[in-house]
Amino acid sequence: MDKAVPDDPVAGLIDIPLPAEVSLWPQTWALWILIALLIVGLAAATIWLARRWHANRYRRAALADLDRIMRSAQPTAGALELLVRRTALAEFPRETIAPMSGAAWLSFLDKSYGGQEFSTGAGRALALAPYAPAPAEDTSALADLVRRWIRTHHA
Repeated sequence: MDKAVPDDPVAGLIDIPLPAEVSLWPQTWALWILIALLIVGLAAATIWLARRWHANRYRRAALADLDRIMRSAQPTAGALELLVRRTALAEFPRETIAPMSGAAWLSFLDKSYGGQEFSTGAGRALALAPYAPAPAEDTSALADLVRRWIRTHHA
């Protein structure tokens, strides 16, 4: 008995058609508008942050000077007062800052800072600092107040 060899059973199969590739590009105009708005918003946020960083460079310089003063052998209230005055001149009009002294200067610092520590607290040493010899007291509380003023003062 001679058996006939059957045909290959796989030979008659047809390949399964694959679906078309899905595009990753947005298909609707609404998504294109959303992408455009996101790009514009990102650009605006970047410009705003860059301007803010650039506008606050005087604060970073003043904080670096404060750290240098506090690392010195004898930090004085006079050096801190000079730093506060230079920082104020960088932000506020010279005509406003230059003539101020004493209670008016401390009142201005309080007003721009939003507190009362310059008139009633450790900041009182700034009013007499240019005229009095260096005080024997610790200047760390005054330095902390100056650091907070540099970081948070507003026009």
